Amino acid sequence: MANLVAIVGRPNVGKSTLFNRLTKTRRAIVSDEAGTTRDRQYGKCEWNGREFSVVDTGGWVVNSDDVFEEEIRKQVIIATEEADLVLFLVDVATGLTDWDEDVALILRRSNLPVVLVANKTDNNYQHYAAAEFYKLGLGDPVCISSATGSGTGDLLDIVVDTLSFDKTDEIEEGIPRFAVVGRPNAGKSSIINAFIGEDRNIVTEIAGTTRDSIYTRYDKFGFDFYLVDTAGIRRKNKVTEDLEFYSVMRSIRSIESSDVCILMIDATRGIEAQDMNIFQLIQKNNKSLVVVVNKWDLVADKTQKVIDTFENAIRNRMAPFTDFPIVFASALTKQRIFKVLETAKDVYLSRKAKIGTSKLNEVMLPLIEAYPPPSIKGKYIKIKYCTQLPNTQIPSFVFYANLPQYIKEPYRRFLENKIRDNWKLTGSPINIFIRQK
Repeated sequence: MANLVAIVGRPNVGKSTLFNRLTKTRRAIVSDEAGTTRDRQYGKCEWNGREFSVVDTGGWVVNSDDVFEEEIRKQVIIATEEADLVLFLVDVATGLTDWDEDVALILRRSNLPVVLVANKTDNNYQHYAAAEFYKLGLGDPVCISSATGSGTGDLLDIVVDTLSFDKTDEIEEGIPRFAVVGRPNAGKSSIINAFIGEDRNIVTEIAGTTRDSIYTRYDKFGFDFYLVDTAGIRRKNKVTEDLEFYSVMRSIRSIESSDVCILMIDATRGIEAQDMNIFQLIQKNNKSLVVVVNKWDLVADKTQKVIDTFENAIRNRMAPFTDFPIVFASALTKQRIFKVLETAKDVYLSRKAKIGTSKLNEVMLPLIEAYPPPSIKGKYIKIKYCTQLPNTQIPSFVFYANLPQYIKEPYRRFLENKIRDNWKLTGSPINIFIRQK
């Protein structure tokens, strides 16, 4: 099961810097100005052979002192409901503040493991200054400097030791795992209820919460797969949460635990920024994709022209990956819901497709000869051989060239498109590798 680590803390303590350090990226914007992080950042961290997900929970800073404290409280509450571990960042340079104490109070009331991280400890004197954070009642502060990387190795050791990496789910291998994801009110609950034939609300107002992805075996009407959902029963007093962040955190678990993602889009609203956030999560995790335009029964004009316009709008937003199926359905009236399952099954089979080396070379080498990679600095690039790599999660192909370093991304896309033109790999991502001949 995927592990999720949330970084929380008041503004300008270095959450985004730590996020970049852990994920080895520069996606989160770093600035001295409090409240720079407004978009929720998600990434992967690997340490000592263990992998887990990291979420930077910044982004609720509002230019008003009245709501500032309340917005921080919201972010911490969401994190404690959804994460497996919280990294609570405090700033040694600034010292203990009332905001830190408020956040610590929320964290102490939760049953979630919390690691107190004293950031900006750039010298030995500041290590001594970190002692004041013992007042928060969250154990020993781990002294780090996210800017320089000092102490982050010790922090990661603690994180890996705290998280559970045991596979606890008793699920059979070789059976497809489908996840239904999408923004709030897109119809995820309705379509899952329609699939399994009973009222099982994925979002309810019953007290309590669940963090783990839930596997439901579906073996009716010739189908056999696991339905993956983060049922996560929402508490009634949490209905004012930031729904965008909440749905993305929920989607992370479902996506990471699945083979095929069924992305629900509301036909009455079209594709929006939040749909794109979830689509990007699907891409980052190399999962196969089926797009379902739900609530199609509410659309008055169902002509082919409207359908084509809808499809083009979706594919244009998700470009350059456009080779995925789109199903127009209604979970309420059960229109085409079995078409959704049939399509998801076909996409799963595409993900497992194997292409013989001789057939691959027979088709691809003439195409490469007719449209070779452009020469660079007077040097001609020749691709003489290609093959599909065995035992990979998604179809992966390697092309052997004399100068692989000169083959750029546009030509990789050309190779991918030609493979898709000749073999049915609809909905599945593809890896293209260029290696030295």
